[in-house]
Amino acid sequence: MFTGIVQGIAPIVAIDEKVNFRTHTIKMPQDLLKDLHLGASIANNGVCLTVTKIDGDLISFDLMQETLKLTNLSQLKVGDLVNIERAMQMGGEIGGHLLSGHILGMAKVVKILQSENNHQIWFEMPELVMMKYILHKGFIAIDGISLTIGEVKDRQFCVNLIPETLSRTIISRRQVGDTVNIEIDPQTQAIVDTVERYLSKIFLNFEA
Repeated sequence: MFTGIVQGIAPIVAIDEKVNFRTHTIKMPQDLLKDLHLGASIANNGVCLTVTKIDGDLISFDLMQETLKLTNLSQLKVGDLVNIERAMQMGGEIGGHLLSGHILGMAKVVKILQSENNHQIWFEMPELVMMKYILHKGFIAIDGISLTIGEVKDRQFCVNLIPETLSRTIISRRQVGDTVNIEIDPQTQAIVDTVERYLSKIFLNFEA
């Protein structure tokens, strides 16, 4: 489990490309290496990955076909940066919201609005059906960053970013046309799905 509070940024230093399979190696920030071991879970741009090799501060992960299909990790190249968060520890502070690291899909950056005291980014979801989970003032994780949803319009929504988030994560580097990983707050998803099933049963009973 993760909290959506990004702990650092790491560059990709090597990619071993195979058929429907990739191994990424990142240069881990020194302060995130303590007690790190093989098999540990680390979120890369919000994607829960398992540590497969440790060579000093060089940490490797294997990416399966499903991960490559559903996330923007498949688009990365050597030199690109990723948001990093190690798995939360029991008893630790939860500053964001609970995340599993299982990505629902990707959204595209469609607009960036900047002013002296505000940085707002608009995203577009690929399918309208996914928007049922995007609620005004609800939680969302974008590339592993826990954020609050601002306005919602059709297939688009926005988030407003504070300077701390911009300085600690890669979201400040996002440009129009970029794709980001999306994870929906699991509680929101469960409530929406439950209500949807309940209303569907009522409608079926009404028709009968």
